[in-house]
Amino acid sequence: MLTNKTITFLGAGAMAEAIIGGLIRNQIVDPHNIIATNLSDTNKLEKLKMRYNIQTTTSRTWAVEQAEIIVLAMKPKNIEEAVREIKEKVNNDKLIISVIAGIPSSYIEDLSGTKSRVVRTMPNTSAKVGASATAICAGRYSTSDDLETVSLLFSAVGTVTVVPEEKMDAVTGVAGSGPAYFYYLIEAMEKAAVESGLTSEEATALITQTVVGVGKRLQDTSKSSRELYEEVMSPNGTTEAGITLLSERNGQDAMHDAILKAIARSKELGSVFTESK
Repeated sequence: MLTNKTITFLGAGAMAEAIIGGLIRNQIVDPHNIIATNLSDTNKLEKLKMRYNIQTTTSRTWAVEQAEIIVLAMKPKNIEEAVREIKEKVNNDKLIISVIAGIPSSYIEDLSGTKSRVVRTMPNTSAKVGASATAICAGRYSTSDDLETVSLLFSAVGTVTVVPEEKMDAVTGVAGSGPAYFYYLIEAMEKAAVESGLTSEEATALITQTVVGVGKRLQDTSKSSRELYEEVMSPNGTTEAGITLLSERNGQDAMHDAILKAIARSKELGSVFTESK
């Protein structure tokens, strides 16, 4: 579906590179049909060109003219300037994909001044290793074919879930921020391991594989998370001792509240753009 389409990335940061790498690795798009733009970091563009054999440019308007698909991958503070610059080159034949957290699709549609076909996405940083949990949602004027195209594109860097846009803040708090929560907990595991006599290398090897195993177990079972941790516990055993302490310290409540806080913050960030329309 994407073989003969040209995709322009407005922004050439880590997320854009992760998607570009996945598309090329999975042979979904020919490298020559990918254009990356960056207004100031020409060194970054040169590295992307050499690494992936793609086209690069500092001209947003030229890049958009060439493309059937435009990926908005700049920082949120730069979106208004970028869309206003390219709006004369955007028509209803071009599909716009946003990977910018917190920006409603309606804001992009209104900025463009046309009935732009916008699909909003929320990938996470695991896209760098082809394991993102990405959610996508349709804008007012996008079609089922557009969602299929975006699903194919993001399947190159992980799994894809289609949700209504009103759920995107929840997605941001759960999956967008999710990797950070796990890394935070892993840091505590690493500290405890080293304090108990393991080397950093030993701790990393053991914890990394444990996390990989947990992910695979979750994917391969219909059991609930509660059932899974309870099956590890034996009466008066080591796991029960640890879980009991976490319960006494309200560990689950803290994680629950942290996720709700992240979701609330996502709503706050999005409201800035909604109110400014």
